[in-house]
This record gives sequence, C-alpha cells and structure tokens, in this order.
Amino acid sequence: MNNLQRPRRRCEGTAMGAIALDLRPGNGIGPFSLGMPICEAFAKIEQQPNFYDVVHVKHFDEDPLKLDIVITFPDHGFHLRFDPWSQRLRLIEIFDVKRIQMRYSNSTIGGPSTLATFVAVYALFGPTFPGIYDKDRGVYFLFYPGLSFAFPIPGQYTDCCHDVDAALPLEFPDGTTPVTCRVSVYDSSTDKKVGVSSLMDKASAPPLPIGSLYMEEVHVKLGEELYFTVGGQHIPFGASPQDVWTELGRPCGIHQKQVDQMVIHSASDPRPRTTLCGDYFYNYFTRGLDILFDGQTHKIKKFVLHTNYPGHADFNSYIKSNFVIFCSNLGDSFQDLNNCKHRITPNTKWEQVKEILGDCGRAAIQTQGSTSNPFGSTFVYGYQNVAFEVMKNGYIATVTLFQS
Repeated sequence: MNNLQRPRRRCEGTAMGAIALDLRPGNGIGPFSLGMPICEAFAKIEQQPNFYDVVHVKHFDEDPLKLDIVITFPDHGFHLRFDPWSQRLRLIEIFDVKRIQMRYSNSTIGGPSTLATFVAVYALFGPTFPGIYDKDRGVYFLFYPGLSFAFPIPGQYTDCCHDVDAALPLEFPDGTTPVTCRVSVYDSSTDKKVGVSSLMDKASAPPLPIGSLYMEEVHVKLGEELYFTVGGQHIPFGASPQDVWTELGRPCGIHQKQVDQMVIHSASDPRPRTTLCGDYFYNYFTRGLDILFDGQTHKIKKFVLHTNYPGHADFNSYIKSNFVIFCSNLGDSFQDLNNCKHRITPNTKWEQVKEILGDCGRAAIQTQGSTSNPFGSTFVYGYQNVAFEVMKNGYIATVTLFQS
C-alpha cells in the first residue's frame, strides 16, 4: 500500500478547531460528491489548500485494481474511497467525528463541542428503522437513506441491542447513550445498508447519467482508427485538426512535441534532431487521450491512451481511457470485431498481452523526468502499430497507436 503525502501547510482556521462541512445524505459532504471522478476531488482540494492542508493518498501498488484508492484528511478525520476501476467516489467515511462538524438542516453535529450521541443523531435526523448489532465487533449500526452511524456498545450493555423491537433512540440503563465512532455517506439509489468491514464493500458509485462521456468505451482498430461508442465518432489516422475539432470538440490543451527519444532506434529517420520538432499534440485530458499531428502534413500520426493508474508519473493528469483493442484481422469491420475473443483493455496485464500478441523481445526502459523520479522507471514494448508502456506491477500505463 503506497502512501503519498502533500507538503504540510498549517492555517489558522484549521489549527483553531474542526472544520464545518455540509452533510448531504446519499450525496456527499462539503465539496465532495459521490460519483465524482478522482481528478475532480483533487481539483477541489487544490482550490482550498488552507482547509485541506494535509492530504494522504493511499493505493495498493502491487495490484491497483484490488483495493480502493483512498484520499485521507487525517487532521479532519475523514476519507474518500474511490472505486479502483472507475476511479469514481463510492464512499465517504468520517472516522474521527470529533475532528469535523457536520451541518445538516440548520444544525451541526460532531466536532469537539457537540458530541454525536445516539440521542443527538436521532433528534437531528429523525425516526428510522431499528439498526443492526454486530456482536463480533460490539458495534450497533443505525441507518438512514444514504447515511449510517456506527456506535460502539460497552460489553455490559450488549443485551440492550439484541431486541429488534428495542425502543429508539438507544439509551442504557444508567441513563447514558452511545457516541458514534464512524459515519458513512453512500449512494441512496439502492436499498443497501453500508457500514464497516463487509458492509463497507456494499457501497458503489451512483449510476452515470444517460449519455455520459465519462470513461466512454473507445474501440481501437489497430493501424486504422478509434471509434467512440457513446458519441459514435470515428477518428482515423490521417484525419486533420479540423476533423478532430468537429468530432471531439475543442482540445483541453495543445502543445508542441519534444523530440522522440526513441527515434534513435529507428533506421528510417536518420535526420539530426533539435529539442523541439514541428509535430504537435491535441490533449483531451477528460478522455484520457492525446492525438499527435505531423507538423508538415497536419495529419494524425499517433494516438496515446492513458490508464491513469496511481503509481505512474501522469496519475491525475488524465481521466482513465476505457479502451478496447481488438486483436484481429485489419480488414474486419467493428461489427465483426465485436465477436473477437482477444481483447486488450486497461485491466489487461502485460503477461496477458504477451499471450495474445506474442513475445516482442526486450523492453526499452523509460524514466519520466530524471532518475530521481519517485515513481520509478517503466518499460516500453513495441509491436506492429502499437506500443505499450508497462509499469513494474505489470499494468499498462499508456498505449501508443501508430501506423507501421
């Protein structure tokens, strides 16, 4: 599990006490909304650096699809859990209720001065059905639509929790009431009850709206074109900038290409090179896509697709490209390719790619920036019409498409 930290910047507002954020059951907290892509969450953090001054990012480096990507705010006692495949926010967990004030319906709960007791929670959020008692953990869960509270129960009072018809709010014989230790905010469009441990795994990001382009499936026909399955656009090699603007809209950025350091391995282009060449990129960060145009002909010569895996130098620069590379005959139509058994996607590991395409020999080693790059080197493997940049964990970082 890797843990990335931002530099610590302390401000008076957070040093004096807990921050106050609007709690939206089934939707989010503060600026963070369920379903938002991880890049949007980082953008919200950057907009308020004085509030979110200590940020930890955790992910499982060996298998980035196995566990959530987690953004934690230790000073404020909550974290954001992102689905590792879609990279969308699926669950918000407040694990230290004394460090954050939650505003709801013109009232606040939590923080150092307002204990989030069972009685206080019930008074603020209103009646609900009896909860669930986890006897193994000694925790009682109280559920509202899109919201749950976990209350630790002292051993001498566990009998109070076994009665499903017990009166709410829960109070002990000595007149005390339990204090919540964790609050979970999750999508309320389903009837799932989300808490801790196995209950936590039930939370999923809300459905995308119809027609959403987020992680649109992009079909790749090697050596020929890209096909965007939601918008229906076909972008072939040789298309012009005007064609691309018409089909995909204005690019997020345009920049001139630096000399390809791999060109020295090509016998077909022996010309001496300067730092910059005439070729230029259209960057579509929200599609996980770069398009390279020839500086002389102004025609597409390369596509670069980004998987946006944590642990890579470009993480959080692009939204994940949801590509499907069909490994079949070049003359087949996309309709024929849909029946193709051999497909390469962002989930495909390098060993599987080799089983599909065969061994291509040794890799070129690529280091982003310098040898001091904290993310380490990657490996570039080339085939006809396609090159794969592979991370040390065996997952694909980028796919570069070209015409051999």
